[in-house]
Amino acid sequence: MPVIALLNQKGGVGKTTLSVNLATALAQGHKVLLVDGDPQGSALDWSAQRKNESAIGLFPVIGLPKETLHRELAPISLDYEWVIIDGPPGVNKIARSAIVASDFVIIPVQPSPFDIWAAEDVEETIDECASIKPNLLTRFLVNRLFLNTTLGNEVQEELSKRPFATFQTAIRNRQEYAKAARRGMSALETEPHGPAADEIRAWMEEIIVALNESHHISRESLHVAANR
Repeated sequence: MPVIALLNQKGGVGKTTLSVNLATALAQGHKVLLVDGDPQGSALDWSAQRKNESAIGLFPVIGLPKETLHRELAPISLDYEWVIIDGPPGVNKIARSAIVASDFVIIPVQPSPFDIWAAEDVEETIDECASIKPNLLTRFLVNRLFLNTTLGNEVQEELSKRPFATFQTAIRNRQEYAKAARRGMSALETEPHGPAADEIRAWMEEIIVALNESHHISRESLHVAANR
């Protein structure tokens, strides 16, 4: 059962949007738990809106914005195949707990120098946790990208100098994500064959390949997930 955390010190980088869309992609045939580790409770708000819209619940969303998240999550998550943690902004005890709980930390970065600078603090925190999590996977994800722009090219170049790899898939700045979120839904539901859904699936497949290569989950589970 892989546990994936989305973390960045800077708020507003799209962690919740990415979390709910990734959870939706993985929930196509798998039991997924989404954990809201942000005291602001954005993922819980999304789930409440989903109920208001009478959308089918694909996965439960629970709130655990606590520095004991790693301990409390362990027994709760036993019945799930995938766990996604929507992490808090800031590098704090909750973020550290999310790192300790995780197999894979994903750092979303927007095409902005402020996002690059903020990511440095997450890098340092991951380094501090290395003795506890020596096999932790970590990757950057470029989010809200405008193609063929100077900032877009610069952020990818800057991330290539960082200690962690960057996903080949970049998430574009698409209105479909916001339109879906207003209804408590994901882009995979509102436009299942659209470009937003396609790029989330491509990102999911990269996650699966990375976990496969690190032997975090069985090949059978990876094969099934990759073909859903």
